[in-house]
Amino acid sequence: MLAPSRGLISRLRFLSLNPSSSASPPTAAANATTSFTQTQCHFFRWFSSEATVDATEAVADRRPVIEAKPGPMSPGSKRTGLIAVKCGMTALWDKWGARVPITVLWVDDNIVSQVKTPEKEGFPALQVGCGQKKAKHLTKPEVGHFRAQGVPLKRKLHEFPVSNDALLPIGMEIGVRHFVPGQYVDVTGITRGKGFQGGMKRHGFSGMPASHGASLSHRSIGSTGQRDDAGKVFKGRKMPGRMGGKQRTVKNVWVYKIDPARNLMWVKGQVPGAEGNFVFIRDAFYKKPDVSSLPFPTYFASEDEDPSKLEPLVADLGEVDPFMVAD
Repeated sequence: MLAPSRGLISRLRFLSLNPSSSASPPTAAANATTSFTQTQCHFFRWFSSEATVDATEAVADRRPVIEAKPGPMSPGSKRTGLIAVKCGMTALWDKWGARVPITVLWVDDNIVSQVKTPEKEGFPALQVGCGQKKAKHLTKPEVGHFRAQGVPLKRKLHEFPVSNDALLPIGMEIGVRHFVPGQYVDVTGITRGKGFQGGMKRHGFSGMPASHGASLSHRSIGSTGQRDDAGKVFKGRKMPGRMGGKQRTVKNVWVYKIDPARNLMWVKGQVPGAEGNFVFIRDAFYKKPDVSSLPFPTYFASEDEDPSKLEPLVADLGEVDPFMVAD
């Protein structure tokens, strides 16, 4: 199919902008002219990059005003999550002297970059941005997305489904105090890629005998099928292959401590990913925290609060020494 010429596009543009250049015709002719002009306008929109927004479309695009204010959290409410950077692992000793393996997570400048409402998208969700990035390191569609929303350029974006009462306005900052020490969270990330590995490392096979009767097959996986019946290798057979580099979620991770001054979070145990990777933190699905202890829809700092002077918050470990109870 041949491309339309510039003259045709210019003529269609002239007709769409000047539907009637002469005297008003009779009523029947006016209706015909109107329908023909509407057809020309729709045809012109196929070749034009200019957006022609109708009055009805502009009214339909209006969204409800979202106010940033605290409110009560119901058992069916679902808060947004956060994006953090994995800093590494260490170990701490609690007040009873027990060693706690710790993963340090950095919540780097999280803001709401887009709001999705049931009126327009059909479901409530919040898009959260993390970090900073220069415009030259982003694609033009990404830069256009940030400019259309009126938010700073972000390094990482992620969408979190929320309930209708947990929506936040665009540009709202979310800090580490969105979570409280002592609650459980689910952490999602990309595991470390280990390349092509054998069956013993990838699936935990025991391997073949180390000596008698095993020649050059000590780490072999053994038989993978049958003879004539069924005469094939069934799908799903555990064999050597690529290991790691997949999205995984560690559930019920305990929040040990948070530092509002540095936006750091200490969680117990390991989380997927290497140092410097992004992870996504949400409220735990199975070990749900008490709704009365969580800030909803997020934490709102007071006007006279100075985050740089806040002390770290540690989870309540109780008043009973676990070592003394064991004795």
